[in-house]
Amino acid sequence: MNLTKNQFKDDYIKRLTLTFAQTTGEASLEHKYLALGKLIRDYISESWAETNNYYTKKKCKQVYYFSMEFLLGKLLNSYLLNLNIRDVVKDGLKDLGIDLDTLLELEPDPALGNGGLGRLAACFMDSLASLGFPGHGCGIRFKHGLFNQKIVNGYQKELLNNWLKEDFLWEIKKPEKTVTVRFGGIVTLINTPDNIEPIYSGCEEIDAVPYDIPILGSNMETVNTLRLFSAELPEEDIDLNSLQRGEYQKFIDKKFAVEAISQILYPDDSSMRGKLLRLKQEYFFVSAGLQTILKRYKKLKESIHKFSDFVGVHINDTHPAIAVGELMRLLLDEEKLDWDSAWDITVKTLAYTNHTILAEAMEKWPYDMFKKTVPRVLMIIEEIDRRFCEEVSKKYEEDYNKIDSMRIIYNGEVRMANLAIIGSHSINGVAKIHTEILKSRELHDFYLLYPERFNNKTNGITHRRWLKNANPELYKLVIEKSGPECLSDTHKFINFLKYVNDDSVLQALDKIKFKNKEKVVTFVKNKYDLNINPFSIFDVQIKRLHGYKRQLLNVFNIIYLYNQLKENPELDIVPRTFFFGAKAAPSYYLAKNIIKLINSVANVVNNDPDIRNKIKVIFLENYGVSIAELIIPAGDVSEQISTASKEASGTGNMKFMMNGAVTLATLDGANVEIYDEVGDNNIVIFGLTSQEVMSLEKNRTYNFRDILNSNPDLQRVIRQLSDGTFSENKEEFKDILNHIYGEGDPYFVLKDFSAYVEAQNKINTLYENRRGWLQMCLVNIAHSGKFSSDNSIKKYAEDIWHIKEVKRCE
Repeated sequence: MNLTKNQFKDDYIKRLTLTFAQTTGEASLEHKYLALGKLIRDYISESWAETNNYYTKKKCKQVYYFSMEFLLGKLLNSYLLNLNIRDVVKDGLKDLGIDLDTLLELEPDPALGNGGLGRLAACFMDSLASLGFPGHGCGIRFKHGLFNQKIVNGYQKELLNNWLKEDFLWEIKKPEKTVTVRFGGIVTLINTPDNIEPIYSGCEEIDAVPYDIPILGSNMETVNTLRLFSAELPEEDIDLNSLQRGEYQKFIDKKFAVEAISQILYPDDSSMRGKLLRLKQEYFFVSAGLQTILKRYKKLKESIHKFSDFVGVHINDTHPAIAVGELMRLLLDEEKLDWDSAWDITVKTLAYTNHTILAEAMEKWPYDMFKKTVPRVLMIIEEIDRRFCEEVSKKYEEDYNKIDSMRIIYNGEVRMANLAIIGSHSINGVAKIHTEILKSRELHDFYLLYPERFNNKTNGITHRRWLKNANPELYKLVIEKSGPECLSDTHKFINFLKYVNDDSVLQALDKIKFKNKEKVVTFVKNKYDLNINPFSIFDVQIKRLHGYKRQLLNVFNIIYLYNQLKENPELDIVPRTFFFGAKAAPSYYLAKNIIKLINSVANVVNNDPDIRNKIKVIFLENYGVSIAELIIPAGDVSEQISTASKEASGTGNMKFMMNGAVTLATLDGANVEIYDEVGDNNIVIFGLTSQEVMSLEKNRTYNFRDILNSNPDLQRVIRQLSDGTFSENKEEFKDILNHIYGEGDPYFVLKDFSAYVEAQNKINTLYENRRGWLQMCLVNIAHSGKFSSDNSIKKYAEDIWHIKEVKRCE
């Protein structure tokens, strides 16, 4: 964007005056921030409108990415960078006595995601726009999203996240595009001369009101749309007479029940009430999204039979899998197509990404709940299931075990992953090893049936967010040394490898890392009143808290190291600062117990003078994108220690790698591909392999007691969980102890403990050789370009979606 400083200043003063009737001297910081945001949105809006108009005019095929999460992070700085006006804006505001960085701090983090799934969706949105692909997002406008995490006496407390207490600066409400979503009631099928027509009675009808957010590409030309739907009570359902009679509670209860659908991300599903709300959320945004897409398609004046030629819909994990049944419903009931035509369009339109092999994430809904909530969709899914079983039985004859493993409705449940696979033309995993496990084990029967549908698309991250935005000095160094072609092709990052023996470049890397670490030191001092050593190794594990991600293994090693230092305070180790950041699901008691243990260990370790500040432990409260952008550029060690075969891919590993951290990892998920890129000398690998884990699980030959009995150091660590070392309440960590003794150490924490301790010792040795360590960091940065989401999206676009790059300027 061509913008002079004086033009910006004039535009800004005018926007501030028109919006708030104030001068720069009178306006509050909040008003200054809002005026800047509204001005930037003005700058974007013209291209936004032109992009949408061009897609329609040229009848471009467009893809719609359906996801429960979009973890966007703050957008203002990204918009400024993508418009290439950040320096102009910063200098212009400075002339007006305003500090840009102060305004940037005022922007809230949109609470629209939890972890890697949502951040991947956000990176994909960025890459689609930056590469000029016609691709949009579709999800829910969660009013409160994921909870705010507060640590009180070491325990996680969940607080309401009121990030939308004010209107979100970047969204535009589109009430004229509202659609209706039906729940419940009774559906009767009536035979007509041409078709079967459903008659609905007693349904609950809810308005799905769209809010659009611009997704600006770095090409400054393409502006795609993230459309989020809010659940609202239709005006015709508001009984004015009852309100005038004072029956307020009835109205409030009804309004609250409707709006609950778009209030909270991932409501607690440990109860049937919570499960029902989740099911309604998933159907709500899928139905609203598909209805909107169908309406937009009709404006093209093309035959409905060509729908898949112009529209692609991507199912991001199983949450939107109900799209198979809903698209069939729309084609059958609204468009009056015959079954075979509707099914052909549905399969050609939909594609599915599987993000997990964990059974708990392969969503299943109780049949009776599904029938009561979306009766017409269930009718259609039952017919899909019947036809599928009929087809499969011809191939497998009377192999009922194989048929039962693949069918959608079984044992009183509706299995959503099976529905997504049967109803999609593409099923992809998100890392090579993950895809191979899906094909060989978890989805093996489906792979034998549909081998042509299965493919791998390794996850990626956008360097614009995680390098240019989060670590600008490192970004400038990489671009300076690797060449400006890196801006458009991250594979060119590999050119940076030429400087692996250049001491001036290595010293520049060292200075950049240290400066980033000093920012973290200041943050920790201000927030936690804790002094940490910027010369220490910053060892970081920030990710969703789950048993298989093994934060427990990390903290067990910290306890072990603490014991070593207590016995020998002169122990020669590089000082180490351990960072954790994670939220535990409210009903996931093991995860919450692990958070308590981390904080209890931190309390003891950080206040023990005997160990002479050689180790510190920090739990980063309320971890989110903004904290990640602070801590990742400062990280020395990237903890990627999941139980092998359990992590689908991971993207945190890629972010740390791109920012010059060394990965400490099991050969799981994308760690395998990072290892293949950087080689054995530039990553630290330990522990069981995926094949070894799967063999132990299959043969049930693992006995954690054998490990425990042979390792006195580990025995001591386990004993300290209940001997008062870290809590006066000896029952404090009973959930963790039950996880080990009662469940048999299902994620092999004890099995991998010795190997992990050895790997940590190796990290210490490697770090002591400062030049060698910096060379490792440089090698990782140089090879990180492969893991750009731009590369992932190009493969999705070519292999799955069949969409073309758009050049509006041509």
